Amino acid sequence: MVEKKFGFWWIVRCITLWFVVFIMVFPFLHMVSVSLSSNLMVMQNKIIFWPLIGKGQLGITLDTYKFILSKPLIYIAYKNTITYVVVGTVVALFVLTTGAYALSKKRCPGGKLFNILIMITMFFRGGMIPLFLAIKWLGMLDTIWAIVLPSAFSAWNVIIMRSFFSVFPAEIEESGRLDGLNDIGILWYLVLPTSTAILATIGLFVAVAQWNSFFAPLLYLSDEKKYPLQIILRQLVLQSVMEGMEGAASNTNFAEDSIKYSTILVSIIPIIAVYPFLQKYFVKGVMIGSIKG
Repeated sequence: MVEKKFGFWWIVRCITLWFVVFIMVFPFLHMVSVSLSSNLMVMQNKIIFWPLIGKGQLGITLDTYKFILSKPLIYIAYKNTITYVVVGTVVALFVLTTGAYALSKKRCPGGKLFNILIMITMFFRGGMIPLFLAIKWLGMLDTIWAIVLPSAFSAWNVIIMRSFFSVFPAEIEESGRLDGLNDIGILWYLVLPTSTAILATIGLFVAVAQWNSFFAPLLYLSDEKKYPLQIILRQLVLQSVMEGMEGAASNTNFAEDSIKYSTILVSIIPIIAVYPFLQKYFVKGVMIGSIKG
């Protein structure tokens, strides 16, 4: 008997999926359209799906992007954000990989105690004030390490990587020991070369979190030359004056929404551009890391 390809529930599923796609794509499409539309059309609130210029005619204008990219503060913030992301991801992967690999071995001294302590941090935290005082006491205020080090460790990422390393074949490790490798050598020469998927997945998690971070820089940084891009976005969303720019958005010939959306797009394009190169590792890394053997 040939199964019916089309039916009532098939139509319902298609409509539901298209609706979900629409509500996810529309905000982004609207944001792009506003950023590419003329100032008059934006202020008249006529932008919905596509950019408009002149007297409601289809078209694009890059004046807002030219205005934003002409400001030195944007490039300084970009440089700072990229620095925080690169350094933060490298440090986090080092901490997570070495810690998770050690905890995945039953012979690790105090391994059960460390696992319990890590689990506790998923439910209970010291709080913002103790963390701020600790960073101040360590002399890391207004430095890159105030942004990088506190976010280097994540209990959830450790658990995923620990589960991944726990199913690594013991026979391969034993063969490495017979060849004279210690634990560090086994991790570097045997485990990591076969762990591309989990490293890319966790690295993407850390990089995206670091790229979108604004609360930590807001607390720990006071020098505007060290501000990441998200601090500038926050100032725009709150309709405040961008430090280092030639006046606020309200004092220019551009609508506030155009400035906001254009800056948001300028900030998210790099991280979106990186994702396709890691996508092939993403699902595989999450699935393997979520299975405990």
